[in-house]
Amino acid sequence: MSKVSIVSGSLPELINNDRGLYEGNLIHYARVVFRAAQNLANPYHNLRHMFHVPYLCYLAICYYAQHYPGRISKLEARYLLIAALFHDFDHPGIMGHDDLNIARSVRGLDKHILDDDRSHFEVIKILMQATEYPYTVESDDLTLLGKILRDADMLQVLCSAWLQQVVVGLSAEWSMTPTEILRMQPGFLGQLKLHTEWAQNMFPQDDIDAKIAEAEALLAIFDTPGE
Repeated sequence: MSKVSIVSGSLPELINNDRGLYEGNLIHYARVVFRAAQNLANPYHNLRHMFHVPYLCYLAICYYAQHYPGRISKLEARYLLIAALFHDFDHPGIMGHDDLNIARSVRGLDKHILDDDRSHFEVIKILMQATEYPYTVESDDLTLLGKILRDADMLQVLCSAWLQQVVVGLSAEWSMTPTEILRMQPGFLGQLKLHTEWAQNMFPQDDIDAKIAEAEALLAIFDTPGE
């Protein structure tokens, strides 16, 4: 699939809703994450991840607004972004049962949700649960919003900060060496499946193949005997 134009944006633009793509703004929720979340400095499930995922969801919202106007309503866009901001809230930064991590994040949302959003709490909660890994819901059974969030949650593996954020970050959280995580990357990337048109256009197969080649080249450097 060839790339189509992908609208870019910024974090302040997302938080302030400068383009008016969703209801209201996310100033309250962004402040809660930045000021109150206990996992800002985790090796992987950190501030970067908690803001990177909603940023990608915002780009998806921009994409569908541009190419499929009305496919995602402004209200749906709002609770997708709230779910993205809170999906890893207070993550402990260790390998464990992800259902417990999701439950912790849901409690954080319940504590901080605005009264005007309370009626949508269950919808937001279900979206957050789409990120539980290993997956308990098949991707084909998710709504478009759930698929967007699931894709966004996986896409740090294709970003420029991949070596630090994913390889080194997950090694610390999983009590493994960076080399062990790096060895896993070609196999993981070879099976990576993106479920939305937006993600497939933003990261076509050529990009995935290039990341596989990068991982294999780094393995040849880092995973061989020598000084």
